[in-house]
Amino acid sequence: MIERRPFEQLPSEDLGWLKARRHFCSTAKEDRSASGWGCMRVWNDEEIAPNAGFALQTRANIEIIIYVREGTVTHRDSLGNEGRIEAGNVQVVSAGTGIRHAEYNLEQATARIFQMWITPASAGGSPAWGVQPCSSPKRSGCFAAIASGLDSDRDALPIRASARVLNAKLRVGESIEHVLREPRLAYLVPSTGTVDVNGVRIHARDGAAIKDVDIISIAAIEDADVVMVDFL
Repeated sequence: MIERRPFEQLPSEDLGWLKARRHFCSTAKEDRSASGWGCMRVWNDEEIAPNAGFALQTRANIEIIIYVREGTVTHRDSLGNEGRIEAGNVQVVSAGTGIRHAEYNLEQATARIFQMWITPASAGGSPAWGVQPCSSPKRSGCFAAIASGLDSDRDALPIRASARVLNAKLRVGESIEHVLREPRLAYLVPSTGTVDVNGVRIHARDGAAIKDVDIISIAAIEDADVVMVDFL
């Protein structure tokens, strides 16, 4: 099954300084209903206005992944970390037993991000933060892991969850295949461009909820930047 979730039909929020579309948002600890997807609790498509952002917030027992699509986000947290996450970079906050963190757009242009929350495989652990440019695939025709719960994904930022966050940049006419392992569950969003996913047309910022599929074939109808979470 591949279900297209059109961007324009996603629940929306406009706070002036923040515009968001929510692929899903399920923050209750015991809620594993269809409002999430696998161990994914949140996938937000967010636009942060210049000189605005999220003030310090306390989080625990959640993996927070931010993929910066455009602009720059500045991170600060209670561990004393501070850094700039530029377009094409990925950040991971492993909240563990608890962390206070803030994400700001201190630039003069709008920042556009994907923000994902994933439930960790087990609760607790020391909080941690990391940021790096998205890695390139080691061979053509495949995704690159940018955040992963697999030790073998050495070039990806580690997360404490049974999931991999993958990225592919495709030129028009290019295609890639990806094999899903059990539970054969994934969620895909093109940051830019239009792609066909097993024959289903997915436009920029649409979601593709993928279930019970062995092999995903992705063909670029336009130049495309694709982010996908593969659940393990």
